[in-house]
Amino acid sequence: MPNSILDDVKKLLGIDPSYTAFDTDVIIHINSVFTILHDLGIGPTDGFMIMDNAVTWDAFVGTDLNLNSIKSYFFLRVRMLFDPPTTSFVIESMNKQIEELEWRLSVKREGESWTDPNPPPPTFPETEPPWWEIF
Repeated sequence: MPNSILDDVKKLLGIDPSYTAFDTDVIIHINSVFTILHDLGIGPTDGFMIMDNAVTWDAFVGTDLNLNSIKSYFFLRVRMLFDPPTTSFVIESMNKQIEELEWRLSVKREGESWTDPNPPPPTFPETEPPWWEIF
């Protein structure tokens, strides 16, 4: 299936898309990455998940070309969960790439749906004074 999230991630991991022995493992990690992206404010508000190779990237990112880096982010995150590198300098390099992509995705999201971290205090309607102050 062209543009399948599962097949693309498997290909980047070096797994032939037709080989299904690791599908459950890879799907679990992919869904974990969807949760991380949801926590960053990326994706549908109700969350997102896959169960097989039928789900495509368009279902998650739509037609927004500025979110193409999500594919690299998925590969890096899933690789670190599924098959982490054996050397510390490769792990550090991948973690720095992950951090940069998270920052860039957050900046992209904030440009579209920024929320003021210091909202004005709520205003309450005036109420009647307590009964003891009336007399």
